[in-house]
Amino acid sequence: METKTPSESRTVITDLVLPSETNAIGNMFGGELLARMDRAASIAAGRHSRSIVMTVAVNHVAFNKMIPLGSVVTVEAQVSRAFNSSMEVFMDVWIEDRESGMRSKSNEGIYTFVAFDKIGQLVSVPQLLPETKLEKERFEAALRRKQLSLVLAKKMSPKDATELKALFTEE
Repeated sequence: METKTPSESRTVITDLVLPSETNAIGNMFGGELLARMDRAASIAAGRHSRSIVMTVAVNHVAFNKMIPLGSVVTVEAQVSRAFNSSMEVFMDVWIEDRESGMRSKSNEGIYTFVAFDKIGQLVSVPQLLPETKLEKERFEAALRRKQLSLVLAKKMSPKDATELKALFTEE
């Protein structure tokens, strides 16, 4: 089976926060940020799979820092793990100070996508080979997140969630 690296799916979207995208106190609507993240993640998943992709879950979003009107916002997305027909995409959101050019991380998120062919049938996606320390950490954590999701959905027995058990038991 084909293997790709996370950098092959890397997607960067940069844009300004406009007045119509802000709440009553002048900060970006959370839903606007989620939409931007979904677009970036969709492109990353499509680059990895080279197929039609659909968002199936927003696994995690952290709104750690408000994003004010006029901010330059960058969403960086890349596939963090590939399973059979699904992919986890991890995103980092940055705010750029226009005067200094310094960037600070404001938010992050993890979405799951599945890959389809043109008639709507699930297709297999390439496996992922992480290269950097951060890519490897995110790759390993993705399996734990998937197992937790399957256990909570009652699609996997907790006794079969070996990666999760390893967090809580000494062997």
